[in-house]
Amino acid sequence: MVPSDLPDQQWKPAFNPWLIAVAVAIAAFMEVLDTSIANVALPHIAGSLGASQDQATWVLTTYLLSNAIVLPITGWISSAVGRKRFFMICITLFAASSLLCGLAPSMPILLLARALQGIGGGGMQPMSQAIMADSFPPRLRAAAFALYGVTVLVAPAMGPILGGWITDNYSWRWIFLINLPVGLLALGLIFKLVEDPPFLRRFKPGEMHLDTVGLSLLVLGVGALQILLDKGQEDDWLGSNFIVTLIVVSIVCLSALAVWEWRHKIPLIDVRLFTNLNYSGINLMMFLAGAVAFSSTVLMPQFLQSLAGYSAQQAGMVVSVGALSLFLTMPVVAGLTTRVPVKFLIATGWLLSAGGLYLSTRLLNLGISFPVAAFIMVLQYAPISFIFVPAMTASYFGIAQDKSDSVSGMTNFMRNIGSSFGASVVTTVLARRQQFHMARLSEHLDHGSAALASTFQALSLRMHGSVGAGSQTMGLALVYQYLMGQGAALSFIDTYVVLGTASAAMFFVSFLLKSNDPKQAEIHTGH
Repeated sequence: MVPSDLPDQQWKPAFNPWLIAVAVAIAAFMEVLDTSIANVALPHIAGSLGASQDQATWVLTTYLLSNAIVLPITGWISSAVGRKRFFMICITLFAASSLLCGLAPSMPILLLARALQGIGGGGMQPMSQAIMADSFPPRLRAAAFALYGVTVLVAPAMGPILGGWITDNYSWRWIFLINLPVGLLALGLIFKLVEDPPFLRRFKPGEMHLDTVGLSLLVLGVGALQILLDKGQEDDWLGSNFIVTLIVVSIVCLSALAVWEWRHKIPLIDVRLFTNLNYSGINLMMFLAGAVAFSSTVLMPQFLQSLAGYSAQQAGMVVSVGALSLFLTMPVVAGLTTRVPVKFLIATGWLLSAGGLYLSTRLLNLGISFPVAAFIMVLQYAPISFIFVPAMTASYFGIAQDKSDSVSGMTNFMRNIGSSFGASVVTTVLARRQQFHMARLSEHLDHGSAALASTFQALSLRMHGSVGAGSQTMGLALVYQYLMGQGAALSFIDTYVVLGTASAAMFFVSFLLKSNDPKQAEIHTGH
């Protein structure tokens, strides 16, 4: 009897599930890496293609936009063409468009290639997660999700480091071209190792009908949301008619989408899943976990390079230490899921996250040493393991097995949108709070004070070796520069406070999640 002939509950993959996990993890890592690897290469791309810096930022935006649109509808597409076939189509499109990115002769061609790359990448994350969920028995799923978690959490941290090294030593085009051999390897492994379980839902002849209204609302709503999150602070949020328009379009279209999909017979997005309180809670957790994890990845390197005098390579090494902690904590958390109810693990993760972010505010300073900076990154990265792995495991509680593709698509969508939201919040808080602290610190300067004039002269003498007519001006410039640094440092501390407060709130929300028996045999409750 071949595996696909077995009853649903007894089905097992033909190959060792860990081989399958490694194969899909390669694809997932490659895709997530591309969400951040191009960041540091934007000036090189702009210069090479004769584009402005603003135009170059669309290299990131177009990818995130097309990626976000595909993610929530992966369940429907999988039912239409089959999970394995869809996964292989995504890898092929991703690799081919990566080649086109690397060879692009102009910015419009590069943006088109990035949009296609985002479409292909949008299906790779949820299919990887869904394949892992169905390939492993319930008692080993958390261990599989730990491997998946390492790929999707480490890749964004490694992207800027790898992208910077490739760009400095070779060419920005190679940050895309390296995807081709990796994609071909993943494609071959998926073709050989992966098969569709018999319980997956497939549309019957004549049943498949593309919901064009739902798709249009999705493209407009998610597209507007992604662009406003990306460009909001840059365009001064509500001070920009463009951003206000995007907010209105996003709210109207996404609200209409929810109502339309609820009433549709074969919806693109199964919004009825959100009637499951546990499913809704997990999606909220994934949203904020994405926001906190991505914000932590962005904040520390920015602080170290802009204020503490670290090079890009040194800042990258600090982030690498934090990412390394995931390799140590993920297996531990996976083991605990067989002994401790997942909601308690998730609550522990949020509590550790809040505590780590609070401690970060006490350790952060302009003269920060490498060990302290690395310790802060560990404090912020390690708790994510306690959230991510149990949350992915719990996302399937109470959900029929044939809905696994829809579940993985939505949870990955929420994590990705959470990452964009986190980056937007961080950028806004940093800019607004730096202005606030600069204004408050400046209030304490009495420009007519003889003591201040003496300080200006002493600073000029120390920095330039002379005291002249311009000494007060030079001293004032030095004091202003010092205040700028202090104001910026305080704004980073405020940002950590915001993230820590959100983590503390999620600690209490965690107890609303469905309680489970760690030794139960099944995660799914229906077929």
